[in-house]
Amino acid sequence: MDTERSVFWDDLAQDLKDPQFLREYVAESIRIATIDRLVSELDVARETAGLSKAELARAINSEPATVRRLFSAGHVNPTLGTLAEVAAALGMRVVLEPLEAEDRRQITGPLLQGSTADPQVLARRLDAMRQKRDAKPVSA
Repeated sequence: MDTERSVFWDDLAQDLKDPQFLREYVAESIRIATIDRLVSELDVARETAGLSKAELARAINSEPATVRRLFSAGHVNPTLGTLAEVAAALGMRVVLEPLEAEDRRQITGPLLQGSTADPQVLARRLDAMRQKRDAKPVSA
């Protein structure tokens, strides 16, 4: 198993030497991590508010199946508008926050430059961001 994982990381590191692949991989990784975090935090807020998915769907004038998929599907791609509507119904709003300095160095630099000094470090950092699903409790 470790050998397979090592081969994966080695192959990915090699692929990340291609500037176009690197940019697409970084952008997609950040997109996935961002959406996962937002959806997870909104679901925590929904549960904290004591709202069912159907009640939330009614609040934003949406089909219950749409809200169920948002919180249940493994791979969702909601629009920013949908996320903003759900957030508003939960008394929240979607805001931007800057990346920490180390993430800016490891992620933003390679995205803009199309290269990185250490593809394995970049790949592992992006993987860690995608795997992180620890939504913070929402304070009322």
